[in-house]
Amino acid sequence: MTIRPCIVVPVYDHGAGAAALLERLAPLGLPVVLVNDGSAPDCTALLRALGARHDWVELLEHPQNCGKGSAVLTGLRAAWARGFSHALQIDADGQHDAADAPRFLELAARHPEALIIGRPLFDQSVPRGRLVARYLTHVWVWIETLSLAIPDSMCGFRVYPLRSVMTIADRVSLGRRMDFDPEIAVRLYWQGVPVLPLATRVTYPAGGRSHFRMWQDNWLISCMHTKLVFGMLRRAPRLLLRPKRGQPGVRSAAELAAARPHWAQLEERGVYLGLRATLLTYRLFGRLGFALLLYPIIAYYFLLGASARRASLAFLARVAAQPGGLAVLGGAPGWRHAFRHMLCFGEAILDKVVTWTGDIGLADLDFVDHQAFDELCRQGHGGVLIASHLGNVEVCRALGSQQRGLKINVLVHTRHSETFNRLMRDVSAASTMSLIQVTEVGPDTAIMLKERVARGEFVVIVGDRTPPGPSARVSWVPFLGRPAPFPQGPFYLAAMLRCPVLLIFCLKRAGRYRLHLEPFCDATDIARRERAASIEQWIARYAARLEGFCLRYPYQWFNFFDFWTLAEIKPERADER
Repeated sequence: MTIRPCIVVPVYDHGAGAAALLERLAPLGLPVVLVNDGSAPDCTALLRALGARHDWVELLEHPQNCGKGSAVLTGLRAAWARGFSHALQIDADGQHDAADAPRFLELAARHPEALIIGRPLFDQSVPRGRLVARYLTHVWVWIETLSLAIPDSMCGFRVYPLRSVMTIADRVSLGRRMDFDPEIAVRLYWQGVPVLPLATRVTYPAGGRSHFRMWQDNWLISCMHTKLVFGMLRRAPRLLLRPKRGQPGVRSAAELAAARPHWAQLEERGVYLGLRATLLTYRLFGRLGFALLLYPIIAYYFLLGASARRASLAFLARVAAQPGGLAVLGGAPGWRHAFRHMLCFGEAILDKVVTWTGDIGLADLDFVDHQAFDELCRQGHGGVLIASHLGNVEVCRALGSQQRGLKINVLVHTRHSETFNRLMRDVSAASTMSLIQVTEVGPDTAIMLKERVARGEFVVIVGDRTPPGPSARVSWVPFLGRPAPFPQGPFYLAAMLRCPVLLIFCLKRAGRYRLHLEPFCDATDIARRERAASIEQWIARYAARLEGFCLRYPYQWFNFFDFWTLAEIKPERADER
């Protein structure tokens, strides 16, 4: 299919930007539809002069400002009426790189049925608040499409297949302002139009003027998302059954090279901004508002997260097979119970956010078996706290509040530890908890941790997750009726540090948090020749204690990974890992 494209440029008081943009678009040799959306007299005069000067520019005018969506739609309707098949939309505010226009048009020519949509590569000029707001809209769009096919629905640099757009515009009342761009992208996806993202540089010019109206446009966007979520619910079966075809998208070597720096440079920043957006949602809308956002996300992952569903059901089935297990679960485990399990996981995420903000304090906690811990703190001794994925271990922050000046070091297997540290410093400058990323504990890490424990600090590490990599060492011990793999690393660490070891569990019950701090063992004087046998005993005792809590609070164990897949390996093959 041969496409016949034109360019649509909405303008509102960006006369100088429109003039510069036309100069950069002129070499393309394409007709331009310039839409004046009720600009001020001086801008209007400049746009009329540009229209008179260039015979390839057609100027359309709104007598008053109607909004960006109205301006874009006016341009798209005019392009369709004049026989064009596709329209390249680009804004006149100087944010988009017009040099990328040929790449958009080339991709549209290869995939004429698709919506080509910009995936911004931001530089340091982008305001942080804009990124947070964009992230919230991205999450809603992913929910509304039950897909990640639209990585950025806010970018105004795109190529529309006009026939598909007009089919929607003639049937639906679309948003007229800043809500237009995300809504038309979602509705095109619903209609079966492929969405192909294309990496493009986006900058915010110094002194640039934004026409985003904080309260009015946020209200319109919120209403738009509410409408689209209900539309998604009606279309959910079809969306879920839609084939997950690979999107052709970016293919050339140059395009791939341009896309790679985006992920390498912005991955950590994206994680951080996502967490900031989560906190912002909680602070603006409270627990109820956060839950309204969280629950659709959990429903989405429940429907599409087959591996997590299977892991949940496998665990719940083992609980049900134990004495009293069916009574605790409320019946034989099925999808209803797995969904409840994931909802509890979502509520735990909310509790983490509340903890980060400091809204969970000592008044919300009941300390159980904490005398040994208090005595260590009184004497200025440190130790190892072995935690699990049961409940909400983030309340370790509360330990720092209870014992003024206490330092908590949490060992994690994720590379985003510095991101979380930065977030906690931003949220609370007085935070006494830090995350330390480790793949395996080498000599340098062991020396550093030993020094911290000697200063009276505590090291927290989970004991129910095997670390990544084929060299992970595990012990097979009874757990819920069958041998299961538990990592040896946390217990070898305690032996190397030669310090007291406690178990820490935090469970939620009737809206309150019960923090268990149980004495476990003392590795101070363990002999080297006795270490291996002692560690095997420790792991078996830990697994038994974790099992006891899991049977009492089954919906609060969140080990959503390949734990039970690994558990299917016969113990005699465990050494092969």
